[in-house]
Amino acid sequence: MTSRTADRARYDRATAHLEAPLAIVDLAAFDANAADLVRRAGGKPIRVASKSVRCRTLLDRVLAMDGFAGVMSFTLAESIWLARSGATDVLLAYPSTDRAGFAELTGDPELAARITVLVDDPAQLQLIDAARTGSEPVRVCLELDTSLRLLGGRVRVGSRRSPLHSPEQVAALAELVQRRPGFTVVGLMAYEGHIAGVGDLIAGRPVRSRLVRLMQAKAGAELADRRAAVVRAVRRVAELEFVNGGGTGSVQRTAAEAAVTEVAAGSGLYVPRLFDNYRSFRGRPAALFAQPVVRRPGVGVVTVLGGGYPASGPAGPDRLPEPYLPAGLRYDAQEAAGEVQTPLLGPAADDLLIGDRVWFRHAKAGELCERFAELHLVDGDRLVATVPTYRGEGRTFL
Repeated sequence: MTSRTADRARYDRATAHLEAPLAIVDLAAFDANAADLVRRAGGKPIRVASKSVRCRTLLDRVLAMDGFAGVMSFTLAESIWLARSGATDVLLAYPSTDRAGFAELTGDPELAARITVLVDDPAQLQLIDAARTGSEPVRVCLELDTSLRLLGGRVRVGSRRSPLHSPEQVAALAELVQRRPGFTVVGLMAYEGHIAGVGDLIAGRPVRSRLVRLMQAKAGAELADRRAAVVRAVRRVAELEFVNGGGTGSVQRTAAEAAVTEVAAGSGLYVPRLFDNYRSFRGRPAALFAQPVVRRPGVGVVTVLGGGYPASGPAGPDRLPEPYLPAGLRYDAQEAAGEVQTPLLGPAADDLLIGDRVWFRHAKAGELCERFAELHLVDGDRLVATVPTYRGEGRTFL
């Protein structure tokens, strides 16, 4: 029996009493992925990205492990919820215009001590001040633009995030923040999405894979030098508690930089399908969802209920869930993943009966939890717990 065949048998046994559609997390795979992230971080703490997990039970599980410290959140409302639920170190990694949230933050000493907010523009400071209801100092993290700029800036590789690119720009904003009453710079963040979030071993595309590796080598070297210069410049005007960088795909590369004090990761816990294309690591798929077979239209084809769960990002086949178990199924090119039904083709279809399950892997980690209110936690071939996702707790945040 192959490993994938054995996994399918385990998951079917563990959830046989449940109705599909349903979502599971394989705890052995989850824990193994967490341990591998810690190994790759080489002793530097990992701040877990909550958007990639979206389940408080599993956030608590990973934060209890050696090597993980702190949460990287995605909205101010989520940050406040997590802090009130016991999280003591929450970095809000995206700018916010949540005036009600800032009113609550600035009026509560405990929240103000536990949450650090991201700033990359003086206008964001003005918005926070306009929302203030108290005098609590706001902890500020500045974000560095990590993009690689070539040909005098005419070519840009990387996400369009912060407008702060040079050491001088970041230091100038740090000085402005430090001079403004009620704010303190405590951290720097730089997310290199073009390195951490782009696979460099793309199946069937050796030329593209080689070009990605060349780009990432050049971008990584340039960013390491610039990030170190930024840290030196900012430390002349502010005492930094942390310098955060990286992501699942670049943990070891980013952790090797002396200027970086912590790395971020989250997707590497679930290992969705977009993280199959990396040379530097190979994780174990830990989060899956099952759809029931409802039709057998003909030889070599079955139809499952729903399954049209595309991930965010540029539209394309890689944003669709992957039919994973049993192996050997593929989409019909004319229909792909459907709103109400999804036909699947391949020899494996002939062994599936009405009511059997097909297990899928989502393309992006935490977005799976926006489709399901619960995650069923599987240990071996046993279901050991059923826990709510953010959505199951009535928390959507976006």
